[in-house]
Amino acid sequence: MCEMKYDAIIVGSGPNGLAAAITLQQAGVSVLLLEGKDTIGGGMRTQELTLPGFKHDVCSAIHPMAMGSPFFSKLPLAKHGLEFIQAPLAAAHPFDDGKAAFLSKSIEETASYLGKDKETYLKLIQPVVNHWDEIAEDTMGPLSFPSHPFLLAQFGLNAIRSANAIAAKFKTKEAKGLWGGMSAHAIQPLSNWASAAIGLILSAVGHKHGWPIPKGGSQAIANALASYFISLGGKIETGIMVKNIKELPPHQVVLFDVTPKQLLSIAGEEFSSLYKWQLERYRHGMGVFKVDWALSDPTPFTADACKKAATVHLGNTYQEIESSELSSSQGIHPEKPFVLFSQQSLFDKSRAPEGKHTAWAYCHVPHGSVMDMTDAIENQIERFAPGFKDTILAKHRMNTVQMEAYNPNYIGGDINGGIIDLAQLYTRPAVKISPYRTSSKRIYICSSSTPPGGGVHGMCGYHAAKTVLSDIYKINLL
Repeated sequence: MCEMKYDAIIVGSGPNGLAAAITLQQAGVSVLLLEGKDTIGGGMRTQELTLPGFKHDVCSAIHPMAMGSPFFSKLPLAKHGLEFIQAPLAAAHPFDDGKAAFLSKSIEETASYLGKDKETYLKLIQPVVNHWDEIAEDTMGPLSFPSHPFLLAQFGLNAIRSANAIAAKFKTKEAKGLWGGMSAHAIQPLSNWASAAIGLILSAVGHKHGWPIPKGGSQAIANALASYFISLGGKIETGIMVKNIKELPPHQVVLFDVTPKQLLSIAGEEFSSLYKWQLERYRHGMGVFKVDWALSDPTPFTADACKKAATVHLGNTYQEIESSELSSSQGIHPEKPFVLFSQQSLFDKSRAPEGKHTAWAYCHVPHGSVMDMTDAIENQIERFAPGFKDTILAKHRMNTVQMEAYNPNYIGGDINGGIIDLAQLYTRPAVKISPYRTSSKRIYICSSSTPPGGGVHGMCGYHAAKTVLSDIYKINLL
């Protein structure tokens, strides 16, 4: 490791670590970014997990929030090699009758398919689409006085409610099912307060920006961010797993893109007893079980809409999805889990050899589960795509323990860096005026364990870096 002095050190090169590094470097602060693995990216890595020539996204795959992020949208990432691909449909939601609801770039098209729920859907989602930029400014960060209080209040009246309460507004199975699939991205029981927020956001961002696929894999996002950071004068070192803060070279301030558990292990001696107590009480949610496949043919979905969508939500009715999420949160492995399925190679030919395909899927499981859910996931796919199993050439699976071993931020398989329920929506990882500050004046946390939480958007890192610039360097960004 280089021993020269840096103004700031970032530990961890996930989307938030990279965002923090870029924000600081843009302001003229010299930054060293350290990554424990041999490649950068955190949850944005792409590897040949099954067979040579088949490129699989190890963690994140589809990125609605990458384009919906107020921070990423301002970066010249296209100039650094990032290209997004839009499928004809952002997402589809099939039912046992062979039909499927869908999320289209056109909100009118999506709403019209929902029949008598058309006006209800438009009334719910259209205001968020129309005012996403303002809403994002006020929601994708720490709790503060909003810049657009009236718009935020309108959004909050629905976002604070449970997904179940919103589902009750709909009459058709199509609208209820589509809403259930969107809301289940919250990775918590759909009866929880504020579980509606993610459904509102993902639906609205899908209509406004689509759910794009990074050409070549999620690694392309990490590579573009890193390229831009280096172009600003930043430095990256990989293969350095920081286990103790005393191992770091001289610096003024350090930002950790890690969970509270890791932060305690690395720098616990630097913290007050109260802050350590709060970090120790931080809660993680359900984990995920993930499977990647190399396929001989496209996935043979019955519903045409599913053949046009990069993401397919496999859960049938709202009631089934609700039951699956509740069971997993209670430590029970559902027989018919809600499955998030992606088929990037249909739209990005670079993902597989000529004529072949890839598929990516996961389901939510109890925290720390080691149960093999491959059969349950494949049965759900086969349910809506008869013949899928016959197309499988090879597969790669990861349980929650393996997910955490791959990325230490995924404690117990929790890919959100901690459950984002009402109690931890803005008080992650501790109850403080600024969630990015620790009890040590030279140590900050910038991971998804801070607001606004999980997702490839970089906003946790951006806001943490803004706090550092204000506290340490007396630079206040607008």
